Formats: sequence, C-alpha cells, structure tokens
Amino acid sequence: MKKLYLLFALIFVGALSLPHVTFAATAEDLDKDSRQALATLYQTSPLAKSLSGNAKGILVFPNIVKAGLVFGGSYGEGVLLTAGAQDGYYNSVTGSWGLQAGAQSYGYAMFLMTDKALKYLRDTHGWEIGVGPTVVVVDEGVAKNLSTSTMKDDVYAFTFGQQGLMAGVSIEGTKITR
Repeated sequence: MKKLYLLFALIFVGALSLPHVTFAATAEDLDKDSRQALATLYQTSPLAKSLSGNAKGILVFPNIVKAGLVFGGSYGEGVLLTAGAQDGYYNSVTGSWGLQAGAQSYGYAMFLMTDKALKYLRDTHGWEIGVGPTVVVVDEGVAKNLSTSTMKDDVYAFTFGQQGLMAGVSIEGTKITR
C-alpha cells in the first residue's frame, strides 16, 4: 500500500512540472492568465466566442492540474468575469476514484447563460457540478448542433489546452468555491 501512495505522489509531482502549468501568485496574474486562456479558447472555438456575447458571466479556470492512480484529484483557480470585468475568484477541486492513472493539465471555461445560473454561483457556498444549474459540456459533436438561437441550458463548459496523459474510467465530483 505504501508503494501505491508513493506512486501517486510521484504522479502528482510530475503533474506540477507539466509544461505551461503555472499557479497564480497574485490576483493580477490570475486575471491575466484567465484572459489569455479565453483568447486561446476563442481562437479554437468560434462557438465559445459567440456564446460570450450572450453570457451573463464566464467562469474561467486557466490551469487545472489533475493526477490519479486509483484515487485522483485536481485543483485550479479561476476568475468570474461579468460584463468583461473581474467579479470574483474561485477554485475548483475534484476528487475521483476508479480505474485511472496519469497526470495532465488543462483549462476550462463555463459560460453562465442565465441570471439564475449566475445567482446560484454567487449565492451558494460551493457549487457541486451536477447539482443546481444544468451544465452542458461542449465537444465537437455538441458544437455542430448548437447555435445562439438553440441554446436552452444554463451553463456551457469548454475544456481546452490539454497536456499530459490521463487514462481510465472513474467516478468523480467537482466543487467550485468562491
């Protein structure tokens, strides 16, 4: 069992050394990293750019680090942008269990499309994904069938900039906290 924990620790340390992974030292750094992450997302996903015009808020996590070996976890810090301005800082913590091994980093952005979704994020003491507003993870298949006139859900999430390797099947839960 000690070997298992040692291997997990090595994977997590390896995840911290993935290229382009930085931890925000200041609010200014986090603001800058979040805006750069959004610019990168907009270059690769025209749908994300078009959603931004109608979003009540955009929650951006520019750098999430994930590692696991049977038990896993991820952590990242992000910024809520409303009307193009910083409106709060959040963190995202995920715990998982299952057949999994590896480490990776990535960013994600959540486009809060309704006042109800924005209010829920602000009023709760931690938003557990799967509880509260409906979240749709946008991939290429969803993006082909989604336009600003067919949007009906509260939140659309985009993952981008994946680096590293994480494989497996697991059960996980994510909590976002101000």
